[in-house]
Amino acid sequence: MQKIVLTFGLIAGLIVSTFMVCSIGYCYSSGNFDGNIVVGYAAMLLAFSLVFVGVKNYRDKYNNGSISFGKAFRIGLYISLIASTIYVLVWLVDYYMFVPDFMEKYTTHVIQDAKENGASTAEIKEQIKMMEESAKLYETPIGVILLTYMEILPIGLAVTLISALILKRKHTAMA
Repeated sequence: MQKIVLTFGLIAGLIVSTFMVCSIGYCYSSGNFDGNIVVGYAAMLLAFSLVFVGVKNYRDKYNNGSISFGKAFRIGLYISLIASTIYVLVWLVDYYMFVPDFMEKYTTHVIQDAKENGASTAEIKEQIKMMEESAKLYETPIGVILLTYMEILPIGLAVTLISALILKRKHTAMA
């Protein structure tokens, strides 16, 4: 199980981190954040598809074609945790070393976008308040880590849950 978890977790982490670094680099240099969220979550789904592959691989090759929901969920959870941790670590390096003013640029973009899309003054004030709260969390590495895990881990958990439900299979006795 360890080999499968490590292999698929590392590959998933590499995939999602590569997409993240490339898209952040593009957004940061161009100032264009539009569509980045869609690309980011699509990359997460692509990477976390390896949870399904990893659980299926374990079930079929190492567990005689059967697996309980709990075991499938545990394997998927470990793969998701490894991939998410790689993503968080890569973001920490990227953020602190290459894009330290990312939050300011992103905040400016979000507020400008709200204004351009006809948001009311109250909606803009609410958006500013929300962005200020996020920026405050970004003042410490712990805040950056927590927000980054909150960005990716729920996707991994959802894929893990779905994969465990789909792939669970009881052992059939031969007659």
